[in-house]
Amino acid sequence: MPNFSSVLNLLVLFSVSENTAAIKKVFSANVKGDIIIHSLITDDTICKSLVQPQDKKLLWFQVTTKDGYILSMQRIPVGRSGKTADKPPVLLQHGILVDAAPWLLNSPEESLGFILADNGFDVWLANTRGTKYSRGHTSLSPNDSAYWEWSWDELVHYDLSSFVQYVHDQTGQKLHYVGHSLGTLIALAAFSKQELLNMFRTAALLSPIAYLDQISSQLTKVAAQLYLAEELYRLGYHQFPPGWDVLAPFLEKICNTPGNNCSDLMTAMTGSNCCVNSSKAGVLLKHEPQPTATKNIIHLSQKREP
Repeated sequence: MPNFSSVLNLLVLFSVSENTAAIKKVFSANVKGDIIIHSLITDDTICKSLVQPQDKKLLWFQVTTKDGYILSMQRIPVGRSGKTADKPPVLLQHGILVDAAPWLLNSPEESLGFILADNGFDVWLANTRGTKYSRGHTSLSPNDSAYWEWSWDELVHYDLSSFVQYVHDQTGQKLHYVGHSLGTLIALAAFSKQELLNMFRTAALLSPIAYLDQISSQLTKVAAQLYLAEELYRLGYHQFPPGWDVLAPFLEKICNTPGNNCSDLMTAMTGSNCCVNSSKAGVLLKHEPQPTATKNIIHLSQKREP
């Protein structure tokens, strides 16, 4: 088993750079209230690379949580037929270290976001705090350690409740909910407190999590056993991992090298994947992985049974 220092050195080597502190605008927009209509879309946005090629319309919204985080949501109100949604809204909530992009990465016949839109549902995509399109705050910058002082508790109390309330208020309807991984955990936590129930029609929980002792990724197991996140937090790295802007291009370079199989790389991080389309690995790396709070990783690591 690798020792702590080797794992820590590997993460720090590939993650930390002097460019980590740079905050870049990821889009230019005209703002009307809390609705954002794109006027300039860069090549790596969800709209430009995933939605426009499918001849679909995407609306952007901003939602401010009670603790000051400014989150983005995307809405697909029309399917490929051009018919406006005539079925209830569906909120898609992603898991950890990703944003809303995975709901749209595959073909329209294989991506849940597109499938729902083409079947008449009003599709809403959530992006939790810290991810690329939800890095705003009323008083803090992602450069501030205080910006990253949260775990999935805050995602339950602030992010999820804000997303659900916003969709409910905008549409005037109860909504269907689809959560994946961490998106299931925050929903279950809310339900356990009898929160949000009156605004949901149904909830579909994909890969629901309660304990992590059965996770198949050796890399993840070792990181948890060595208290990697706790040590990073102690060293002052409040974003986990620090500097995805360095790591993601590095991983993409590896995947584009002849003879390398990116599905194997993902297996090392996530465990066995039955249904990964390896041809989409390059597209995936343009959008993922996304950062989270180190404190969130610490909290999740505590879900291993002793």
